[in-house]
Amino acid sequence: MGLNSERLQGKVCVVTGAAKSIGAEIAKKFCEQGAKTVLIDIDPLVAETAAELSAKGYVAKGIILNITDRDAVLKYFKKIVEEMGDIFVLVNNAGVVDQRPFEENDEALFEKIFKVNVYGTAYCIQGAIESMKKNREGKIINFASKSGKTGSALMAPYSAAKGAVIVLTQALAYEYASYNININSICPGITDATGVWSNVSAGYIENLKLPKEDVVKKFTAKVPLGRLTDKQDVVDFVFFLSVSGDYCTGQAFNVTGGREMH
Repeated sequence: MGLNSERLQGKVCVVTGAAKSIGAEIAKKFCEQGAKTVLIDIDPLVAETAAELSAKGYVAKGIILNITDRDAVLKYFKKIVEEMGDIFVLVNNAGVVDQRPFEENDEALFEKIFKVNVYGTAYCIQGAIESMKKNREGKIINFASKSGKTGSALMAPYSAAKGAVIVLTQALAYEYASYNININSICPGITDATGVWSNVSAGYIENLKLPKEDVVKKFTAKVPLGRLTDKQDVVDFVFFLSVSGDYCTGQAFNVTGGREMH
């Protein structure tokens, strides 16, 4: 099926990490397409973000939720289905990143990185999958990273976790293909104007002893298309996978301007 912008009309779309930045922009895009959109985040700001969308006449609901709490996730996803209908799209955007020399990564940090990026993604899929199986349709889009493919210095736990998300995506794509559920991951490059990039760039400034403008130049120089990833690049690709890509599953799509080509 080709790109069909009306495909989300009246459908339930769930976005995690949706309080701000890319997650909020994805939720807004879904709302603009007539979807009933659920915004999930541990940040209480998610309620305000959803309220702003509702004030514009869209159907949007904000849920403050810790996605590492499996029981709470399953409870709230059940409530979403009961109150709003079966889930058609799940975007697992929520994630955390940390940057430090490898020998400084302790057990607590490894646990935090894996619980949010991997366990949280898995729990949300568990919450949505029965609804999708019942209707024999659905789109699941997991946020991995270019770091999950090639690794990134000073970000070993994050790289390992995002690599796990890619393989989790592949395993579940096999498991649920017979239900006509497409499960893919996207691997953005360094994305400008996001909270994650602000944190990462601050880390590089400290660890590489470079001013911010030199850090930006350092990474931009590695991108064939000559710029960092923009939020809209990511939002547009998520939208594409949500309304099209019916013959794509188990893939880890690069949105990196050509920096990664495998």
